[in-house]
Amino acid sequence: MTTVLKLGGSVVTAKDEPETVDREALADAADAVADTDDELIVVHGGGSFGHPHAAAHAVSDTEGTHDATGVREIHDAMGELNSAVVEALQDRGVSALPVRPLSVASRDDDGTTTFPGEPIATMLGEGFVPVTHGDVVAQAGAGATILSGDEIVTRLARELDANRVGVCSTVPGVLDDDGRVIDRISDFETVASALGDSEATDVTGGMAGKVRALLELGTPASVFGPTELGAFLSGDRPGTLVHREQ
Repeated sequence: MTTVLKLGGSVVTAKDEPETVDREALADAADAVADTDDELIVVHGGGSFGHPHAAAHAVSDTEGTHDATGVREIHDAMGELNSAVVEALQDRGVSALPVRPLSVASRDDDGTTTFPGEPIATMLGEGFVPVTHGDVVAQAGAGATILSGDEIVTRLARELDANRVGVCSTVPGVLDDDGRVIDRISDFETVASALGDSEATDVTGGMAGKVRALLELGTPASVFGPTELGAFLSGDRPGTLVHREQ
């Protein structure tokens, strides 16, 4: 069973406090990961580390920069958070290893992303848990742009033929107009009016973009809150199931 797990940046960081890890939340997430026997790929967001730097340099998934200093600042911030996540997992006996997208991923001038799955597959085959993250990547004709953790999730899920995808966010699922968790989403138009953007600084889009991408993926994906992470990794389907009917 291959599972791709996204830990939202707002889950593992204090998103309104620059470059601050939420140590308690990260510890809880690491405990849950340590208890699963799934073949697992962990992807984490930027939270208060990557997003403020990206916003300061006006870099997004569509707007690039040729300022190497700015690219390094974003990448270094994400590296600091990645180290914290990997360390928390290794402290609990998880064979976690970092995968830094700037060195392995790229984009063509039309925005097509290349993120090779072979190194990830090899790591999995050797019993390691790859831990990657949203990052800046070189894009032909644009300098460097943001490759979001959400895009990495869907890309790796496709390339590695994952059985399940989990998106752990600060909300208990995708919410309707009345703030209630939607049990299942199989068509975007039925929930379009209820979906909005992230309240904190986020250069990679909000819940609407996540839902669209997960629907296009085809792999069953669950969106849930941190308290349900253990249940998801145990095989349950908490929160909202995002899966287009076949």
